[in-house]
Amino acid sequence: MIQSDIDLQPFNTMTIAAQARHFCSVTSLEQLREALEFARSRQLPILPLGGGSNIVLTADFPGLALHLGMRGVEVDEAEDGVRIRAQAGENWHQLVMRTVDAGFGGLENLALIPGNIGAAPIQNIGAYGVELKDHFEQLTAMEVTTGELVTFTASECAFGYRDSLFKGKAKDRYLICEVVLRLRRDWQPRIDYPALQQHFQAHNTALDTLTPSQVAAAVIDIRNSKLPNPIEIPNTGSFFKNPVVSEAQYTAIKQRHPNVVAYAAGDGWKLAAGWLIDQAGWRGFRRDGVGVHDRQALVLVNPGHRAGQQVVDLARDIAADIQLKFGVTLEPEPRFYP
Repeated sequence: MIQSDIDLQPFNTMTIAAQARHFCSVTSLEQLREALEFARSRQLPILPLGGGSNIVLTADFPGLALHLGMRGVEVDEAEDGVRIRAQAGENWHQLVMRTVDAGFGGLENLALIPGNIGAAPIQNIGAYGVELKDHFEQLTAMEVTTGELVTFTASECAFGYRDSLFKGKAKDRYLICEVVLRLRRDWQPRIDYPALQQHFQAHNTALDTLTPSQVAAAVIDIRNSKLPNPIEIPNTGSFFKNPVVSEAQYTAIKQRHPNVVAYAAGDGWKLAAGWLIDQAGWRGFRRDGVGVHDRQALVLVNPGHRAGQQVVDLARDIAADIQLKFGVTLEPEPRFYP
């Protein structure tokens, strides 16, 4: 059912108050087609909504806010592993824990990432050395202008670091309806990430007998120790991507800042954006109800439930300061609407 003039504050984890001219929550492909036809007939822009953890609303939305609420998970076991078919409206963390509790490894490093499954491929979500693409098989999406379903393989999705086809050439062209993942039985834990190594050492954990459950528990502990719960402190998780710089630029930064946190990334180096922001003195900063989290400088928070433009203004001030002090460009992870 199409509704009018709906407050979107409950549908974004930054708790920004903004109205949608029209709103519809769909739970089936048929309902989705009908909603898209409504938008097409009136030439309305579409705002897709899932868990609301990767958007910043900067003003009222003049089109149709479309909440993708399709639910359902199918698990097919085979000799070499398990195939998981999940609908867009399923919660990502709950899916991860379902696989972990069943003894299937692969997704445990991605535990506690906020949001729904439909948004996961757009961002190619990743954490602690693992990305969605590592276990991705295919997805089904609906083309906005025709209502037709199209299947995309991993290669067709053009996954990159926090990137995909759906943030580039196919931006706003498709709505992801279903995602298929494949987990292998010959699972090996991915624990080379420093934070995980430190956690297991601190807890005297035997690494040669690790289970997916243990790795997931470690990831959850680490994330809870550093990242605020959006229910308690409004935020969108990591606000900036970790920038990748050339070998020469990394060397120059390291000469000035020997303790810079960075990781080799192909021909270049991936810098820890949180470290850059922290070193620039922004951690714990507050300005009129918005600010930077006091334990993780990569997270912008909105405890005052302020307007989205105030969040964007703070983000731009931080990015400009990092550019000035380090010569590094920061790119936001969440998308700004409209």
